[in-house]
Amino acid sequence: MLNKDELRRILESWSFWKKTSPKSVPRKTAATCVLYPEVVNVITGVRRCGKSTLLQQLMKTNKIQPENAIFVNFEDPRLTQYLDHTLLEQICELAEEDEKRPFTFFFDEIQHVANWQKWINSNLERRPEHTFVVTGSNGRLLSGELATSLTGRHLSTEVFPFDLDEFRRLHPKGTLRSFLKRGGFPAALKIKESERLLQQYFHDIIERDVRERVSAKSSRPLMAVAQMVFESVGSETSLRRIAGALQLSPETVSGYLQACEDAYLIFSCPYFAYSEAKRIRRNKKYYAIDTALRRAVTTKFGADLGKDFENLVYLTLRKKSTEVFYWRGKAEVDFVVNTKNGVTPFQVTFGKPRERHEKGLREFYETFPHAGEAIYVTPDTFEELMELEL
Repeated sequence: MLNKDELRRILESWSFWKKTSPKSVPRKTAATCVLYPEVVNVITGVRRCGKSTLLQQLMKTNKIQPENAIFVNFEDPRLTQYLDHTLLEQICELAEEDEKRPFTFFFDEIQHVANWQKWINSNLERRPEHTFVVTGSNGRLLSGELATSLTGRHLSTEVFPFDLDEFRRLHPKGTLRSFLKRGGFPAALKIKESERLLQQYFHDIIERDVRERVSAKSSRPLMAVAQMVFESVGSETSLRRIAGALQLSPETVSGYLQACEDAYLIFSCPYFAYSEAKRIRRNKKYYAIDTALRRAVTTKFGADLGKDFENLVYLTLRKKSTEVFYWRGKAEVDFVVNTKNGVTPFQVTFGKPRERHEKGLREFYETFPHAGEAIYVTPDTFEELMELEL
């Protein structure tokens, strides 16, 4: 068990009892995320996208007094030897020792703590006066597996790197083109050698959030799989083609891609069909979490603004809906989303619409005659998409 005085010093170093939280770009998520004591409040997102900063903002937007907020990041090396549920219990007991009052516990990167789900579940009953907020960099750990142990007792919020509006808070004269090139990772936007930092992010995500998940002996094949997907953003991805190129089995490639998706490094975009059988027979398309991250780890041949723009449109739709699809006949519809106007096709182009866009839509409406009106997304209409309510 960790020494009580040392634990207090660690908590004080992460919390804001005697210091003010640093200034940061206001996140849209902070304005809409309400914290509740009755459930576990779960914040998920890719590593370095600003989850820790969001927690500080949530303290303010939820009007929590700093002395009633306990922050701790479980990647702190001082805690390495104590990462199990007894540490969580010790933190709560230390907070309650001084005064019996409601606290909000902000547990950052909690996936490192053994048996934390069971501990949280029991403490919703044992300590109903407190509020628990947890973050992590693995979507499955904090959604599917958490749902199993905390059915109906958690609320999840996803965090992404900056969008265009948030980017412009740092760079007021920033254009869509510059945003596509610079991306939305907060720290990378503040330094000159951003590409090197993004390459390190890629390595850290693979090594710490993906490799551990699949128990791979080496991170090299994982990086190779992710890089191939980054290169082919917007195209149907064949598991067999990747497997053949890297001398892996298709099953291994599938597991690697799922682990990358769980870590929010990539997102899969399945084929649109009402039949699940038809849907799973088709290849998926994949998109990167951030356009600048994709550029930092792919060849210059892959650094295509058209691909980046399609990637950005996907991310914008994905933030609005967890179900974003594509469709293809002889030509393609870039995205299909179920909106309030019904099943709606989206065509994306960085330039003027071409005949292939119209052909894809004609085929789509022949197959789905009752679909909603198509939406074209271009650089000129992108900000309208950001405001669109699905």
